[in-house]
Amino acid sequence: MVNLSTAEAFKVLAPMFIENFPQGALAAVVKGDVYEWVYDSASAPLNVFKEGDSVNPEGVAAKAMKSRSTLTDKVPASVYGRRLKITALPIEENNEIVGALIVAIRRVTPLAVAFDTIAQIISQVFSDGAFIYITSTEAFTHRYGDQRFDLPAVKVGDKFLETGVAAITIRERKAMVKEIDASVYGEVCLVGNFPLYDDEDPTEIIGTFGIATPKRMAVKVRNMSVNMHEGMSQIAAATEELAASAFEINSSEQNLNANVQEIAKLSEDINGILNFIKQIAEETKMLGLNAAIEAARAGEAGRGFGVVAEEIRKLSDESKETVSKIRGLTDQIRVKIEETIKNSTATMRASEEQAAATEEVTAQVEELNSVAEELDKIAQVI
Repeated sequence: MVNLSTAEAFKVLAPMFIENFPQGALAAVVKGDVYEWVYDSASAPLNVFKEGDSVNPEGVAAKAMKSRSTLTDKVPASVYGRRLKITALPIEENNEIVGALIVAIRRVTPLAVAFDTIAQIISQVFSDGAFIYITSTEAFTHRYGDQRFDLPAVKVGDKFLETGVAAITIRERKAMVKEIDASVYGEVCLVGNFPLYDDEDPTEIIGTFGIATPKRMAVKVRNMSVNMHEGMSQIAAATEELAASAFEINSSEQNLNANVQEIAKLSEDINGILNFIKQIAEETKMLGLNAAIEAARAGEAGRGFGVVAEEIRKLSDESKETVSKIRGLTDQIRVKIEETIKNSTATMRASEEQAAATEEVTAQVEELNSVAEELDKIAQVI
């Protein structure tokens, strides 16, 4: 216990040591059941007690005065919105307890005390920068971002979502890594979140520590894989159409080649018929000559028959000339057919090679599609 004179000295000395707590601290003097004097940290105010506030009858100050002894209490964040360590010393005057001296210090992890320095060091490890933060069990308490990467939407004091990474980390009591869609912060991020435990009670989670990094390279790789996959799909579709066309061309060329071969055979058949006609014409001419001889022997009686014989010889000669002309034409047809067969065979061979090349291109496209899928998998883990 202390006396009133000590309490007055406390008012003078308290501000000097209160400012030595970077996490925030507060000193107060209670008279009766009211906070008579309060000094809050200028750099990190706690804003939990104010001059004129009534003392909580269930609080540590009331308990210390009632028990006439110095008491220290760890206050959870649910009471004042932050974790505090409050010590109360009773003030005695004329053997009566008339008040108490109060010192409240914000309870934070060593990580929070050195947050700015640690955050700068961690950020330099990542080529694209990193956003580092600490949360309590309800809200963001510390943040760090630089010109390379920042999340302006996240502010100290903002409560995190129940579906957010920090909330899940606290509920499941384990570290986790999650990819955050661009719709949340404007670009795709990879967030690693780790639970923070009370230094004095390792079973109590007091918040989380998180690092968010941009997945710009992963997004580029993923976009490349998507574009590549789409391009390969279009090429594959075009290649399939080309393969189908090549198959149809090859089939048509085979049919054409077969038809030309049949025409060549018909040409040979025509030549055979022409030979037969020529033979008939020669025999007819011979018969006409014999008939003319016989008509000459018959004299006047065979004159009419001689005229017929002459006409037969003329008809035979004309037939032979016609046969020669037709044979000349069939010879020309044969030459053209041979050229057509040669060209058709070359075209058919080219179409077969085109079909084979198309199949090879299709195989290469499928392989490139596999590469695109692998790129997408790599992007998932970058």
